[in-house]
Amino acid sequence: MTKQTTLWLQYACIALFLLYFSPLSAQSSFTINGYVEDTDSKEKLISAIIYDIGSKQGVVTNNYGFFSLTLPRGEKTLSISFVGYETQELKLNLRRDTTVNFQLKTAAELKTVEISAKRQDRIEEQVQMSKITVPVAQIKKIPMLLGEVDVLKALQFLPGVQSGGEGQNALIVRGGSPDQNLIILDGVPVYNVSHIGGLFSVFNGDAIKNVTLTKGGFPARFGGRLSSVL
Repeated sequence: MTKQTTLWLQYACIALFLLYFSPLSAQSSFTINGYVEDTDSKEKLISAIIYDIGSKQGVVTNNYGFFSLTLPRGEKTLSISFVGYETQELKLNLRRDTTVNFQLKTAAELKTVEISAKRQDRIEEQVQMSKITVPVAQIKKIPMLLGEVDVLKALQFLPGVQSGGEGQNALIVRGGSPDQNLIILDGVPVYNVSHIGGLFSVFNGDAIKNVTLTKGGFPARFGGRLSSVL
């Protein structure tokens, strides 16, 4: 065998070797990476799911909204989802490393719900004893002379409170006298609370929100009276 023939045989073996192992040397998987963000605010979505329906492989975005998913080459269908957003699907032929950024839209806009509540203090949970708060709306339901609401006459129906006389608006609380009551309107003491000989009080029911009567044990800042604080 000549030297030239031997050289050609070596070249042929090398060519056959390369042809035989060429499929094994080709890359069989590639990486898809990118970001997932909100369409309107461009805010990165944390823990969004990127899922390959075919191979059932998936990842979630990190704290920066970034993801990286390695899949075998070929046709792929990716599903991108996040709570409160519309799910997207992307079909691609994966033949090389690919960078794709996804923008998701909100699934629904919720209407504003306003919850209003009214606090009701239970009498057994109150520290202040002998204290009664009466809303003016409740006082207006009591029949009155000439249809005019009189706050002081309405308080005469409370236990421990009596009137100074027939048709009078004076308050006698637990046996005291009318001048032993401290009457305060918006933090200001009122000394003369009646007119027309004590038939009507000076308080307008339409200008008052509520009335609080303390018949005993009132704080020291209300000193100077013996019977009650109104």
